[in-house]
Amino acid sequence: MNTKTKGTIAAVISAMTWALDTVFIGVILAHTLFVSTEQIIFLAPLISTYFHDAFSAVWVMIYMAFKGELKNSFAKMKTRSGRYVMLAALMGGPVGMTCYVLAVKYIGASYTASISAVYPAVGAFFAFLWLKDKLSIRNWIGLFVSILFIFILGYSSGGLGPNATLGFIFALGSVFGWGMECVICAYGMKDEEVTPEHALQIRQVTSALVFGLIIIPIFGGYSVIGDIIMSKEMIYIALVGLCGAVSYLGYYKAINEIGPTRAMAINITYVSWTIFFGFIFFGSPVTAKLLLCSVMIIVGSIITVANPDELNFKKLFKKAAA
Repeated sequence: MNTKTKGTIAAVISAMTWALDTVFIGVILAHTLFVSTEQIIFLAPLISTYFHDAFSAVWVMIYMAFKGELKNSFAKMKTRSGRYVMLAALMGGPVGMTCYVLAVKYIGASYTASISAVYPAVGAFFAFLWLKDKLSIRNWIGLFVSILFIFILGYSSGGLGPNATLGFIFALGSVFGWGMECVICAYGMKDEEVTPEHALQIRQVTSALVFGLIIIPIFGGYSVIGDIIMSKEMIYIALVGLCGAVSYLGYYKAINEIGPTRAMAINITYVSWTIFFGFIFFGSPVTAKLLLCSVMIIVGSIITVANPDELNFKKLFKKAAA
């Protein structure tokens, strides 16, 4: 199995497990504990992200301990590559996620989800400038198709509040944060001083520490953390954190093996997988719009990942006929 195939499989596993992560974290956030007061409703995504990354970091440390790499992983944080991964963690977690939550507060989930779907394009642009990660015209068309149908899927009409401009600024902040996370992480792993496993541990530990020591206190989250820690939901968050750890491991392996742009293109298919798993586990309704958009997101992703020759159907037909 060649490197590209391994990277593509890792990216698909990442998308599927992130979809499972998304479905079950949504169920957890719908529990009474997280919707009891307006303060908790606002803080819930931030606090759940904090615990999610913290538990994910614990799972990864257990995995690295079994591999005999735990001590070495922490040592990698002091290297030049490790510092780039730490910067990527700050962009993806504290910057990207915090901006995302604040955007949801000011312009709602639908608009925020639609705008944030543009992050692979931002990542692809900086990957082209910084890492010389080149795509063909057809690959760019595939990326555009995926982003377009995610936008269509997430968009819904409705009025915006008085702080809409601020909400759009925060949404763009999440786009920038998530796009740059992938590119910076790829740069940090390019000399192989830091493996995807090392990068993942550095990422989750850094994100959890910054959320726990800076982000949560800024928003006054410690006032409700005690109740959450003592609740039964903590067990479920710990298990969901395992899904997150597997997803990020696949994502980082894909970034390292097929490049950030193609890894992001496959990663965003989690939107389609989320719809599928929601239907399988909870019987969530699947409309014609959902089905069409999901199929087109996956088609766009395939076009983004494929080489030009793989997209030349005339050549493929001749090859098959021969």
